[in-house]
Amino acid sequence: MPMTYAAVMDCILNEAGMTVPLPFHTEPTPNNWDRGGLPAWTYHSEAILALERSNVFLTHWQVVGHVSDLPKVGDWLAFDILGERAVVMHGQDGVVRAFHNLCRHRGARVVDGVQGNCRGAIVCPFHGWVYNLDGTLRGASRPESFGGIERDRFHLKPIEMELFHGFIFLRFESGPQPPVADLLAAFAADFATYRSAELVSDGPSRWISELPVNWKSVRDVDNEGYHVPLAHPGLQDLYGRDYQDHQLQGGINFSRGMFGDRPGRTWSVRNYVKLSQDPEGLSPHLQKAWTYYGLFPATVFAFTPEGVQFYHEIPLSAGKTRLTGRLYRYANETRQQRLARYLAMRIDRDTSAEDQQLTIWSNESMASRAFDGFHLSDLEYGLRAHHDRLRNLIPVMALTDSPPEADIARRNTELLDRS
Repeated sequence: MPMTYAAVMDCILNEAGMTVPLPFHTEPTPNNWDRGGLPAWTYHSEAILALERSNVFLTHWQVVGHVSDLPKVGDWLAFDILGERAVVMHGQDGVVRAFHNLCRHRGARVVDGVQGNCRGAIVCPFHGWVYNLDGTLRGASRPESFGGIERDRFHLKPIEMELFHGFIFLRFESGPQPPVADLLAAFAADFATYRSAELVSDGPSRWISELPVNWKSVRDVDNEGYHVPLAHPGLQDLYGRDYQDHQLQGGINFSRGMFGDRPGRTWSVRNYVKLSQDPEGLSPHLQKAWTYYGLFPATVFAFTPEGVQFYHEIPLSAGKTRLTGRLYRYANETRQQRLARYLAMRIDRDTSAEDQQLTIWSNESMASRAFDGFHLSDLEYGLRAHHDRLRNLIPVMALTDSPPEADIARRNTELLDRS
């Protein structure tokens, strides 16, 4: 019996050429879709970034780390985005909590840096207010100088936080996305078969780089695989002919590249293919593959048989973006797995450098009078889907011509009121 188009979209081929079902439903690329994208002016407007801050980044889930980053009582992770500051803390009771990294006295950071440990208490470095690891105020220095303090009024302010298969998510304000477990329910079985909750931090696992581009230009490159054959010789050598992107409902997506059916030509790929071994019990559609799980607005989990990294873009201004992420491995890693992971990192390092150059070129074009818009391939539908989500949240971004910068917020409010 021949498969329908929808059934084909919910299946992939394994290295033996056999059809393997996906454990979730994917959305087919529509017929006769609008192949345009966002107008160029939205890539260099500070007023648009202000709307993205309030309507997108602060109201959508952000991944900040993994429970293995916080193995001991008092361990903490800090996370900053667009003027908001968070600290995630491993409490005395073993519970992981998230708070605003903001002392209730004068607003100083209660922890400084990216990651560390508080020995029994959080002490503000400004005036010495002391908080318990659960965020409650233990006491203020020189309390008599305040004429009495109601301690219950001055606990650290909590931030909404959830765990998903070991990963720590938070959001600063409530928003349109459901709880993380519901949002990523389609991926739960995959994360479980990867045993992601058991992964461990790879030492100083955080990486960071900054680019002179708008964050959307980074996402535009990462949201499609059409460029892989020409722009990424390493990935093309590894899995390029078998790479597929899949869109799912709710602003999530899945991509997969299969390897192992042919020897690599480059040194890194050839030796990686020889050494890489799937973890025991890995689901058929994940075997001999690199897989990518995307989450709107700007988060990706990239799994290989050796471990995972997550990465995301954090806007610093309309023309500057921080790229950052963390890497994790299996706790019982063998020497062969460690060597394979090193080779995977070499391949990924080259790919990242190539993508960063593409991002710069793409972002530069947005300032050119010669740029007259996107014309997208079916293989770039993920880029269009991301743009559509942004337009739904910030309808002024659908305007072909830019309103005056000072008028953008007002026009956006008018358009929202009409919808």
